[in-house]
Amino acid sequence: MANIKLLSIIEATTVTGPAKVLLEFYQSARHTSDATPGAPQVDASIITFNRGRPNAAAIDAKAPNHFVAVARDAGLHVDVVPERFRFDTRVIANLRQIVESFQPDIIESHHVKSHFLVRMSGLWRQRPWVAYHHGYTMTDLKMHAYNQLDRWSLQAANRIITVSRASARGLESMGVPSTRIRALHNAISPGWNEGISQEDVQALKNRLEIKEGERIILSVGRLSKEKAQVDLVTALGHLKQRYSDLNVKLVLVGDGPERQLIESTATSLGVRERVVFAGQVNDVRAFYALADIKVLPSLTEGSPIALLEAMSAGVPIVATKVGGIPEMVAHNESALLVAPRDTTALAHAIALVLKDKPLTDKLVTQARQTVLTHHTPESNLRSRLEIYRELVPGAVATGV
Repeated sequence: MANIKLLSIIEATTVTGPAKVLLEFYQSARHTSDATPGAPQVDASIITFNRGRPNAAAIDAKAPNHFVAVARDAGLHVDVVPERFRFDTRVIANLRQIVESFQPDIIESHHVKSHFLVRMSGLWRQRPWVAYHHGYTMTDLKMHAYNQLDRWSLQAANRIITVSRASARGLESMGVPSTRIRALHNAISPGWNEGISQEDVQALKNRLEIKEGERIILSVGRLSKEKAQVDLVTALGHLKQRYSDLNVKLVLVGDGPERQLIESTATSLGVRERVVFAGQVNDVRAFYALADIKVLPSLTEGSPIALLEAMSAGVPIVATKVGGIPEMVAHNESALLVAPRDTTALAHAIALVLKDKPLTDKLVTQARQTVLTHHTPESNLRSRLEIYRELVPGAVATGV
């Protein structure tokens, strides 16, 4: 059996987005190693960061936040590096010490800060470095500056794994050589949403005060500018005016800087009573079991986990034609796709899915098949191990 020692550096406090992808990868690697004779074993270690006091969402007192608690509960080794502020260069000495102790075959970094610290530390000169590019946000001038800094950091990475072909083209436009870029969509386990009972769904309905006969529009994601939940609320206003026969309620799962604007927009359009703010949720399975439709109104996306969750859970999808979304679902086959910012078209597509059951059944069936064919953890594992084998030929077997 060929093994690989992989050190992942990530800034995460909850198990969403990239953190969820990382843990899914390690779980898949472990399952494949246990179930398949001769398959490579991934010896994993994770570095993350912590500022201030432990998070109340942590599972036990030994973990500073929910991500660390879940990772350790899964049997993964996690080093938590204390820091004073976000780009605290004093952590570099700790990073070097951990690398010296673990002796990884490959260092893998996630997010702008982790990329910056690997570049600044010089660790990329000692070990092959894979930078995982999850796309950029458009929140404020500070984040814009961070994203510009990332251009400098990524120039030194041996490989950059990005989550869509659209993102790969964006990296090339930044001057990153295409020979070092690999586009790899995210993955999801086909049975990730199992274990939710009707009692669980009813309890959620009661908690959210969902009334009998209300059709549920679900949005899962950070309440931020690029996720464009404001556009979804505007579309909800169109639905109220033009499709008065539809008794709908919008459930927003997540939190973030746009919440106040979303609330004020809902109030001004007269649909505030139709919008439920569920807040940050660690386990979203019951929300998908409750939903009649999943909507992603984003202005930019890479390879959204929320899209894969809906595809796997059998929830019909309406989404915008941005980033990697059109690479993952096809219009009128596995989802309905509309242009970003076109709230009228967004409302019409939502109404069409809620009214046309044969269309809904077709979208759901094709989306589930797409997950099974292209987005399983096993296929993602094979692709990632092939990338690692390019950098450390003797460390990873090919028969996976």
